[in-house]
Amino acid sequence: MVSETPGTMTPPRFVTAAGHPVRWRLLGELAGGDLAVRELTALLGQPQNLVSYHLGKLRKAELVTARRSSADGRDTYYSLDLARCRGLLSDVGDALHPGLRLTGPAPAAPAAGRVLFLCTANSSRSQMAEALLRDRTGGAVRAFSAGSTPKPIHPHAVGVMAARGIDLTTARPKHLDEFSGQRFDVVITLCDRVKEVCPEFPGHPRPVHWSIADPAAEPGGPPAFEHVADALSQRIDFLLHTLTHRQEKAS
Repeated sequence: MVSETPGTMTPPRFVTAAGHPVRWRLLGELAGGDLAVRELTALLGQPQNLVSYHLGKLRKAELVTARRSSADGRDTYYSLDLARCRGLLSDVGDALHPGLRLTGPAPAAPAAGRVLFLCTANSSRSQMAEALLRDRTGGAVRAFSAGSTPKPIHPHAVGVMAARGIDLTTARPKHLDEFSGQRFDVVITLCDRVKEVCPEFPGHPRPVHWSIADPAAEPGGPPAFEHVADALSQRIDFLLHTLTHRQEKAS
């Protein structure tokens, strides 16, 4: 039984949230990585109060989350919840007709490429990301990590990765200068502080920022590292689709 008269059906939440041109632009920019309001203002060429207003609408729709910068507390980084967007987009099709319900894409085929993960200490986040990407692709994507002020690998990072069948016992902290002059397809900063000092690399790949809290600074102990590993794993799944798409376009 149809619950609403045709023509009066309420649009799905994603449509009302993303339908405005400014909000659609914001979603497009945030799909590439986490950005601060000042960066979004520059990219869109719109006044900050307008950008902040539309970001508020996207947050209310739970498409976007915000996290205070660990480098400058006056900054806030905004992140797009890609997994939630995928589910809501599927619901949009289903709301029109069952035959339009979208299914999620198959896991991305292992793509070639070189990816560098950077954080301050290279002791947890970047090491975990490097290991997860290498494990996820069987080494087809060459993953590396480094830090601006390297410190020994955190034992909780080793333990959390071991529980996932990944050995970090032989990993070593590396300074980002070790990779100076090397080419990468993607450079990903995981720390708000290292984002501010990320050097240029040959080919000028636009750095992607994932604003992820340092689990070593969180009070949760091992669960904080588990949370970071889950967040990295989800982001890496979407990264693989990006790498595959770039490779297909280049071929």
